[in-house]
Amino acid sequence: MPGANGYSVLFEPVKIGPVTTRNRFFQVPHCTGLGHVRPQAEAAVRAMKAEGGWSVVSTQETEIHPTSDLGPYAEHRLWDKHDVPALRLMTEQVHAKGSLAAIQLAHNGHHAMNHLTRAPVLGVSDRPIDVVYPKQARAMDKQDIRDLRRWHRDAALRARDAGFDIVYVYAGHQMTLAHHFLLPQYNSRSDEYGGSLQNRVRLTRELLEDTREVLDGHCAVAFRFAVDQMIGTDGMQAGEEGRAVVEMLADLPDLWDVNVADWSNDSQTTRFQPEDGYQLPYTEFVKQVTSKPVVGVGRFTSPDLMASLVSRGVLDLIGAARPSIADPFLPKKIEEGRIEEIRECIGCNICVSADNLGVPIRCTQNPTMGEEWRRKWHPEVIAPKQQEEAVLVVGSGPAGLECAMQLARRGYQVTLAEASGEFGGRVRKESRLKGLSAWKRVADNRLWDLQQRGNVQMFTGSLLTAAEVADLGIPNVFLATGSSWHRDGRGRTSPLALAMGGMPVFTPDDIMDGLLPPTDGPVLLYDDDQGYIGGVLASHLAAADRKVVLATPGAVASAFTELTLEQHRVQADLLQAGVEIIPLHALQSADASGALLSCIYTSRPRRVDCASVLMVTSRQRGTALYDDLTAHHADRFTTLELIGDAAAPGLIADAVFTGHLAARNFERDPEAADADWFRRELISLEDMGGA
Repeated sequence: MPGANGYSVLFEPVKIGPVTTRNRFFQVPHCTGLGHVRPQAEAAVRAMKAEGGWSVVSTQETEIHPTSDLGPYAEHRLWDKHDVPALRLMTEQVHAKGSLAAIQLAHNGHHAMNHLTRAPVLGVSDRPIDVVYPKQARAMDKQDIRDLRRWHRDAALRARDAGFDIVYVYAGHQMTLAHHFLLPQYNSRSDEYGGSLQNRVRLTRELLEDTREVLDGHCAVAFRFAVDQMIGTDGMQAGEEGRAVVEMLADLPDLWDVNVADWSNDSQTTRFQPEDGYQLPYTEFVKQVTSKPVVGVGRFTSPDLMASLVSRGVLDLIGAARPSIADPFLPKKIEEGRIEEIRECIGCNICVSADNLGVPIRCTQNPTMGEEWRRKWHPEVIAPKQQEEAVLVVGSGPAGLECAMQLARRGYQVTLAEASGEFGGRVRKESRLKGLSAWKRVADNRLWDLQQRGNVQMFTGSLLTAAEVADLGIPNVFLATGSSWHRDGRGRTSPLALAMGGMPVFTPDDIMDGLLPPTDGPVLLYDDDQGYIGGVLASHLAAADRKVVLATPGAVASAFTELTLEQHRVQADLLQAGVEIIPLHALQSADASGALLSCIYTSRPRRVDCASVLMVTSRQRGTALYDDLTAHHADRFTTLELIGDAAAPGLIADAVFTGHLAARNFERDPEAADADWFRRELISLEDMGGA
């Protein structure tokens, strides 16, 4: 019963205009990479949130007109009546689970590319579009503004017809026209829509008033607003113009959804913003200014913090995007007193990276995210065991832990063997590096679950040989034996080993095991992996008083982190720590006097003084045990399968997914399992005719 566990305040209803929530948990709009391209999968994602207890479930930003075409990214569309049925899939499924459905209408101005429609890009002022592409937005004239207001009104009516309960006006993330008009860095107009804050607010006020008028009490009107750009006096600040906007519009929307801009600030990773609720210093003033309910975000994972915010009158509703992805059942677990079962968001932004790649959403903590429709996966439910009784999982990294946990949930007798003295594999090791401490949650959540189960035996210090595995007599074996970093420089740029001429060479495995380069000279960190780990290691070594030179064939340090919205912070952090960055250079060789680099374009050589080299290049799969078992004992096993990095080195999210997939597919018909890869939503061949 709600309240029995001390969090009853979180399960009170909240009135938002004409609608009322069943509790205070609010899944704010976030992208999924599904959208209008995969509407059935999109609906299934949102329905799972509703089933998990989120009383309001929002879809992602929804284009209102072809002049705001975000393609190739699969957001939602509400261009005309033909888009209504796809969105109705979502509202019907969310309503069936007892929740309210919200939609975030958006015209993205110069943030839109219009690559599909080839429509002119409309902007508050003449300026280049956001992406690096030789194309500009033109300043909207008065007719354009009248058209925008009409498009927004029409989209709001279509949203009502699609069954939405809450309709957003969106001025956040520096991604929409409403926000661009508010910000002087974009708005250089000299008419009644530019200049003073009163003028810059005019379009937002008109959109809010228009939306309220056409919806006429049938839906609530929400306003999503970034109160601070987090760039100091160069932008909007919560204590000045941000507050003034709230004061001007205080009671016009039915709900205030407040955050910070831009997206990289709103979705900061734990590496650079480790604290839950990190946005509160910017947004907590809003409740003092408006009488309307307020929802805020900040990667909330602690029920105690959530309850405190409501009790202290800071927020009316607990907003979440990433925590609702990591655990769609977070509200229900709090309500039922199952706090320890919550899969806490680790703030790695793998979900964000998928959106930036234009592919369906995924999550390190929740491998079922994005697979609710395609594979029919449920984050809390898994099919029971069939004929087999026992399984052995060798290796307790992210793949091994996930596989063991899910097999145990299915009812098998599970033996988990770990060669080292502690469980967790690469997750434990990487979480010891500077900035990655939250990543240990991946191991902690799964270990806690396994330790509660009577059908699981867990052993550390168990470096099993092939003969020992065979002698155990367990016919089903999953090998999560991981991978190790190459020491010889093989990677993306050089497929062959590099000549190191006596130079001391270290690998990421050495650093994570506590073996640091000597302090008698600089360490050259050669990052040919170009993922996150090279930048993390450079920062870690700099904090350990090592002089670090980071060389990479990439144009920037840790190029992958562009996708996780961190690259700017990564590079700034390294430079501030005194790390010298040499981009666009490949390592050729090294000897006792230093290393030889070459420009990847001109091959021009460059000598670098260093006393050691840290190779961050590529990984060798740990298949020795598997190879021995298949060569000499294959007839002893019904199942013998590599999972995780031993199967294919990748992200921690990839390892968790493969462990989960293996557990789900165990004892399934292989053809049925294979068919899951091919289940997809096909484009209709019907000609819409521009109607």
